[in-house]
Amino acid sequence: MTAGADRAVGILGMGTHLPPRVRTNEQVARAAGVTAAWIQERTGVLRRHAAAADQAASDLAAEAVRAACDAAGIDPAELDLLVCAGSTPDELGPATACRVQARIGAARACALDVGAACSGWLFAARVAHDWLRGDSGSRYAAVVGVEAYSKFVDPADRGTAVLFADGAAAAILGPVPPGGGFHGFRLGSDGTGAHHVLIPAGGSRRPADAASLADGGHRIHMDGRAVRDFITAVFPALVEDELTRHHLTIDRIDAVVAHQPNPVLLRRLGEKIGIPPDRLIVTGDRTGNIGAASAPFALATAAAEHRLRTGSLVLLCVFGAGLTWGSSLLTWTGAPARADRPDPLALGPDFARQSGLARQSGLARRPDPDVQFDPDPRSSS
Repeated sequence: MTAGADRAVGILGMGTHLPPRVRTNEQVARAAGVTAAWIQERTGVLRRHAAAADQAASDLAAEAVRAACDAAGIDPAELDLLVCAGSTPDELGPATACRVQARIGAARACALDVGAACSGWLFAARVAHDWLRGDSGSRYAAVVGVEAYSKFVDPADRGTAVLFADGAAAAILGPVPPGGGFHGFRLGSDGTGAHHVLIPAGGSRRPADAASLADGGHRIHMDGRAVRDFITAVFPALVEDELTRHHLTIDRIDAVVAHQPNPVLLRRLGEKIGIPPDRLIVTGDRTGNIGAASAPFALATAAAEHRLRTGSLVLLCVFGAGLTWGSSLLTWTGAPARADRPDPLALGPDFARQSGLARQSGLARRPDPDVQFDPDPRSSS
């Protein structure tokens, strides 16, 4: 094995976990004051999962890490590092990663959290990647993205309730053959946009109290139009930057894996960028927006559905609150994945059209170019 900073680090196995409880568009629509058809047309989301009352983010993350370890063929006790990314921790302290570590028995791992909202998993992957390259005594790292957004969503707010959901996805990083794995990272942030998506109460600036509960300060607040404009600008820029940096054209990319804010918006931007529809991985229709878990869930799904082969070039693009963004080029080295994969036919023809069956049957529908990210026209611009 090549030691230290010269060794290639990539993905050895992936795992996901979605809590069993499903909330359909019909269920969400009633509280949000809209119809199921309105949700589907505006967002493309068909279903979402919600954690049980006694489940926290660490419970979901632990299941995903276990699945990833199983896929990679290692025991959690072999992990040297465990990095958890998310915006909905079990508590303000300690790190959620420490809770995960205890649940899976990763006694030798150093456990820490990374906070970069929906961009968090790629930020955490950068930490783990550089850690493994810089420490020849460390071999395996678990990187998990997780959210329990349902605990923080106002069911009556149609701008957030129809999108956000719960789930976790993890990758085991470790040594891969030369030429494989991650080929650098480009990460960024702009704190002047932090107010566009946030949970305003519950932290040190505004501790939770009776007033914050009464005014919904502990819920997710989002300026949907501002977020849409940010994504519309940053996603194409990330793709262009990675292609330029690696002297590639889009036809050389085998799969584009991005954060999943809204399937309708993602497909529309993919078309404008010139990404072939069968190479843009879309999973938000079956999960909703699961934040830091979105991109790794999409990557694990692509692997589980055999859409990646050894040597495939994967372009990773993330963007989220903060504002934050990031990208990386990954050469896939054949890692197996244990991923939640709902039966498309069991979920109806609309899901089948937007899933892998669409590519096989020709049922796919083109997205409406007039649909905006913000599902609530009342949001400020």
